[in-house]
Amino acid sequence: MSDRREFFYRFRAGDFTSPIGRTWTAAALGQNIARLRIGVASCQHYEQGYYHAYQHMLERGTDLILHLGDYIYEGNTGDPVRQHDRGECRSLAEYRRRYAWYRTDPLLRAAHAACPWLVTHDDHEVDNDYAGAQSENPREQADFLARRAAAYRAYWEHMPLPRSALPRGPDMQLYMSRALGDLVAVHMLDERQYRSPQACPAPPRLGGSRVFVDTCPNWNDPSRTMLGATQENWVDAQLRASKARWNLVAQGVVMTLIDEDPGPRQQHWSDSWAGYPAARQRLLQSVANSGCANPVLLGGDIHAFIAADQRLVPNDPSSPIIGSEFVTTSISSGPPPQKVIDAYNRGDSTDVFFADGSHRGYLHLTVTPTRLEADLVGYDSVREKQAVARSLARFTLEDGQRGLRKG
Repeated sequence: MSDRREFFYRFRAGDFTSPIGRTWTAAALGQNIARLRIGVASCQHYEQGYYHAYQHMLERGTDLILHLGDYIYEGNTGDPVRQHDRGECRSLAEYRRRYAWYRTDPLLRAAHAACPWLVTHDDHEVDNDYAGAQSENPREQADFLARRAAAYRAYWEHMPLPRSALPRGPDMQLYMSRALGDLVAVHMLDERQYRSPQACPAPPRLGGSRVFVDTCPNWNDPSRTMLGATQENWVDAQLRASKARWNLVAQGVVMTLIDEDPGPRQQHWSDSWAGYPAARQRLLQSVANSGCANPVLLGGDIHAFIAADQRLVPNDPSSPIIGSEFVTTSISSGPPPQKVIDAYNRGDSTDVFFADGSHRGYLHLTVTPTRLEADLVGYDSVREKQAVARSLARFTLEDGQRGLRKG
């Protein structure tokens, strides 16, 4: 089937019939798409707020939803707005029950029924800050791959995934590219399953921490990876082969590099791309060398909006812009530390156009052959059952031109 066609579907199980859902087939290469409206979502802790963002996506019109991870949270929160089952998920039954609980939300169900989704995971679908085969908690390491297998199986059962993602024990291939006519190619990456452990963790836990680079001997070790060698080679080949007008590289964490310490030392959060500097440089170099048209990086995880240009040498005006990044805030999960947002907004971060961690919400992209428009849609609070959305900032990218423009 070469052209985009709309389909409606429903499921029957015994005496139960599901509501009607809508999807569409992607136009083939060579087919023109005049406009594509994309909602970008991340980080939706059920207990920390309501899913108003999905209602707004559908009211304004959305053709495709990209979810960049933390669809569920494996644990509980200390100050819940609403509660799901108690305890931390470790078994297949527990992960299944957690997904089922999230899907009781009518706005989330409506979003799934309204349009197709493309998804990738981050950490909370399994375990906070896990890295490859490493658990956050050293005491749980012996059973971690069994836990990862259970989590991946539940993710497969509940998410709209291709057959190629069918888990094999603790392994699941999530990275994929999808071409939507000649307009957009979406390259969905997996930055969690194949990554090296975070550098210089803060005992007794493993995982992410705020690290002063001068105290961490293996910080710049080129063997440390975020994607794994196989996926690095794969995404390089996908970008080189892409014929799309716009290339969206979507994954779970922040690419934009800032120094979190205002003094002379460098401090970075080790769980983001900042904590894997050699791997970050390899991916950016791959984007630069590929010659792909209009690369746009998409990320999440930080529970904040970020809009920034990307250079091979950050914040160096003599280093050419190779693309731009939009990071979406959380659907409902709580804000990051204010000192982190302050670091993004300091004057020395000259590539950063916008950073805000005080709002929950989503990113809305409108893509045409000549431009990409990004609307950062936020809510002052999602702890109430009613909330008003507002546009916090808008940016545009013009076809064939590098660099963000406001408005």
